[in-house]
Amino acid sequence: MKWQRGVALVTVLLVVAVATVVCSAIIARQQLTIRSSANQLHVRQAWHYALGGEVLARSVLLRDLKESDPQAPVDHLGEAWAQVMPSFALDEGGELRMRIFDPAGRFNLNSLVLNGQVNTAALAQFQRLLLVLQIDRPYAERLRDWLDADLEPSGGYGAEDGQYLLQQPAYRAANRPLADVSELRLLLEMDAEDYRKLLPFVNTLPADTPLNVNTAEAPVLASLAEGVSLRTAQEWVEARGRQGFRDLQQVREAMPGAQPGQGLALSSQYFEVLSEVAVGDRRQVLRSTLHRTADGKVYVLGRDLGVAGVPPEPMTSGRE
Repeated sequence: MKWQRGVALVTVLLVVAVATVVCSAIIARQQLTIRSSANQLHVRQAWHYALGGEVLARSVLLRDLKESDPQAPVDHLGEAWAQVMPSFALDEGGELRMRIFDPAGRFNLNSLVLNGQVNTAALAQFQRLLLVLQIDRPYAERLRDWLDADLEPSGGYGAEDGQYLLQQPAYRAANRPLADVSELRLLLEMDAEDYRKLLPFVNTLPADTPLNVNTAEAPVLASLAEGVSLRTAQEWVEARGRQGFRDLQQVREAMPGAQPGQGLALSSQYFEVLSEVAVGDRRQVLRSTLHRTADGKVYVLGRDLGVAGVPPEPMTSGRE
């Protein structure tokens, strides 16, 4: 009898142990499901709040357009859109931060090839920008080859399919305009340090987009003419002030040698919006490119998810 009672006790203990393990597994799986659902909820909330930042930016840009002179529009760093805006508290305990930048104040990489032809003035300007930034590799020639339609390397420093097919992994030159600044990382011998130096001063807008001298920084202004030092360009920035130049005559007087009218402007059509959202333990960054037209429309040209202040990884090449 004692032996039978012992077997029964062991059986009961085994049943209890198995039930405990099963219940623990069910509880753990349920907790994982709850956490997963909460994370998915935070992801959706962060995405929609980031889109809200984009909508806010559009309204700010439209108001700026309405307050501008339609005959002589001017965009400068003293306007409301260019200011650091306060963060917005969210009901879930997080926050939304939004900034608007003017990419037209940077050098346009796509301008090196205009209407299928090499733009020698833009090529020379990019070479000067590289010198100002103390970058000694021949990226100007390689970017020209990356953009133009032919397969012949330019000079002794260019690079076409022949060089890129030797890389690991192999790829080809895009032979088309850049869609994103990150494509610079695909240029032959482009390293991370040179890319970080260039990133704040270049854009990939349509090739015929002029440079807004009212929002350009000193290194970009120094590239406008031969022999302009960074110190001289900084003096141009100080002469411009927060309110910017009102007409091209002021540009001529303050920036001798800049040749107003040849790829220069005082206003912008394109803007970059950076919306950063924190909800729960989720952090979402949305970079939007907006096109503001003269007739009062604002269009979204593209969106990019990433981390604020961190250069994106290179996109795939234009031709596999």
